[in-house]
Amino acid sequence: MNKKLSLLLVLLIFASLLMAACQPAAAPATEPTAAPAADSGQEAEQAAEPTAEEAAAAMPADEDITLAIEHFSIIEGTTWSGAHDRAGKRLAEKYPNVDYVYREEVSPDLSVPYAEDMISEGADIVVGNAEFMGLPLKDIADKYPDVDFVSIVASDLSTKENFIRLFPRQYQALYLEGLIAGALTETGNIGIVSAFPTVQVIRRTAGFVLGVQDAAEMLGKDVNVYVKYAGDWFLPPEEREIATTLVDQYDVDVLTQQTDSGSPLDVATEKGIWYVGKDMDVVGEYGWSDTDTVAVSFDTRWEVLYDQIIQDRMAGAATDPVLYYGMDRSMSLADGTEEATVDIMNDGKVGVDAISPKALPMIPQEIVDLVKMRREQMMAGEWDPFTAHEFVSNGTGLDLADTPVPAEGEVVKAADEVPTDAFLLSLFNFDLKGTNILE
Repeated sequence: MNKKLSLLLVLLIFASLLMAACQPAAAPATEPTAAPAADSGQEAEQAAEPTAEEAAAAMPADEDITLAIEHFSIIEGTTWSGAHDRAGKRLAEKYPNVDYVYREEVSPDLSVPYAEDMISEGADIVVGNAEFMGLPLKDIADKYPDVDFVSIVASDLSTKENFIRLFPRQYQALYLEGLIAGALTETGNIGIVSAFPTVQVIRRTAGFVLGVQDAAEMLGKDVNVYVKYAGDWFLPPEEREIATTLVDQYDVDVLTQQTDSGSPLDVATEKGIWYVGKDMDVVGEYGWSDTDTVAVSFDTRWEVLYDQIIQDRMAGAATDPVLYYGMDRSMSLADGTEEATVDIMNDGKVGVDAISPKALPMIPQEIVDLVKMRREQMMAGEWDPFTAHEFVSNGTGLDLADTPVPAEGEVVKAADEVPTDAFLLSLFNFDLKGTNILE
């Protein structure tokens, strides 16, 4: 081999070694990662989805969320708006990036201007806490595509992508209240001070009536349920007058209401009869009366529904257009308390422990056991009073545009048939057979 060829060969070998040295080092070998199981149940789902707290922590510091609630009534001294106000405060306490603002006594003509005022101040979610003043928010939903508008459902079910409708399945807790009321009455007469006939009111009353009727059948009692309307939600003098009439003229010894003032409870306390509460634990939250009068209340946790909207917003996901949650849905509060959407409650206690210590000895054990069992079944999503029972029309109710009140005695829904959410929320326009509607 000549000198030139030898020199060329040496140079080629040197260049090859230099190029190899400039290459990045190979990654160290590792054991192969096992593929995730196709479906390992709830644990896999929880592992895949961050918690609400993790979602909040992951949000940039400047991505705060402001929840704005328009209350149709005053807050102080009311159970409906009081429960919504409590929901806003609980969510602001739970999430460091959530603020709560509100307006009170919002009429339909003020719904939009108040909403726009709060949006200009940073509101991201705007709620109308009654349908009649929440529906106008739909008219500005397209104008503010980045805002979630929310309205309670009374019977209208219209939605838009950012106009969400919601309601809790209060009838489930009302059924449990009905069992307790039906067991407690000694005169066989139970009275309801109610606002006015709407699908919302009729549906809730139906849940209570079914509980009363089941207790009466189990105990071999004849029980009458009397309903008298005041004409609006918050009319303290009229509510007092109706409550007094029910006690004095109809011998009612258990009183409840589908109105918002404390007047019916005042009458029950004065008359020495049992009272069954609505929307809030009135003894534990407000200190209204005591468990010598309040046999039990049902408590509505609107925060469970609003929490879903907040979590969806944190995750950048769309919220279902209609939220209709019951006792099988829950959330954790800032202090770790787990609470269902609705539950029976009294003086800070829940479940059968919520039954008044004075009332408990008056209720047969078989009813207490049934309350406990049905509550647990509803929390597990295994039983529902509106599925289990047939719906037989009383012939009274509210004629809707395309849905007249069914004739008396007509079976509208068979037992063990699941009613659709749309039917329950928008078409349940008849009282159940056995309900006495007073003029």
